[in-house]
Amino acid sequence: MADGKRSLITLTTDFGTQDGNVAAMKGVVLGLNPDATIIDVSHDIPAQDIADAAYVLRRAFAYFPPGTIHIVVVDPGVGTGRRAIAVHTDSALFVAPDNGVLSYVLADLELAAQHLRIVHLTNPDYWLPEVSNVFHGRDIFAPVAAHLSLGLAIDKLGPPISDPVTLPEPRFRREPGHIAGQILHVDRFGNLLTNIPGSALTHLGQPIVTRIGTFEIVDLSKTFGSGRPGEPVVYVDSSGHLAIAVVNGSAQAKLQCSVGQPVDVITHDRTSSPGRSP
Repeated sequence: MADGKRSLITLTTDFGTQDGNVAAMKGVVLGLNPDATIIDVSHDIPAQDIADAAYVLRRAFAYFPPGTIHIVVVDPGVGTGRRAIAVHTDSALFVAPDNGVLSYVLADLELAAQHLRIVHLTNPDYWLPEVSNVFHGRDIFAPVAAHLSLGLAIDKLGPPISDPVTLPEPRFRREPGHIAGQILHVDRFGNLLTNIPGSALTHLGQPIVTRIGTFEIVDLSKTFGSGRPGEPVVYVDSSGHLAIAVVNGSAQAKLQCSVGQPVDVITHDRTSSPGRSP
């Protein structure tokens, strides 16, 4: 992706919208580039939940036009020795704290053989004149993104780095008749979204049994309407991964599950007892 003017900027934060922090960041961007278009990905990331922000960004970023700049501010280490970084890829740019929040995106881009340039944001010429110890989203990340949107070369922002912080790899194992994964995200409907690719299920044979906690759910549904109200169903979500829902209800509440909990998918003939659902 050649350097040049880019005017589409996204924001992902855990700020919520009641305190004006998101508005302040937008004001900084627009003060430097009045032609910028700013899109909110989410401001409802659970407070300080770096992994959840990484997951939400991964689901959204690929649908934006080439050259989009993504600002991510979920930053429990703000004001400490953690680095601030910018990343230039063949398809997008990212500005974020170096705390693993870009882990999933960068892994996907590396898998796609995209070239990555990562720099440590050390040049204060592209920050606000006064920098708070507790609001780098406004004082560093927003102005840096605005300057990038005006065509600034990423190399002007600071020295290159090759060791960005990454999150631990989620649980994932595939073997004959068994796939082991985990819940990565709970959406606003209480659906449990996993890291198990739907494409991997074709190698298991049918029917499948999904185990989560003490419960087993038999077979795979095409949509929520395939089950009865209150019944848990397993389906492939819009990102192409296995997910668990309760028809007209919350799987999180009914199954008492949370992010990080193991999920196992096995073929029916490997179960030790008949599958059941709660």
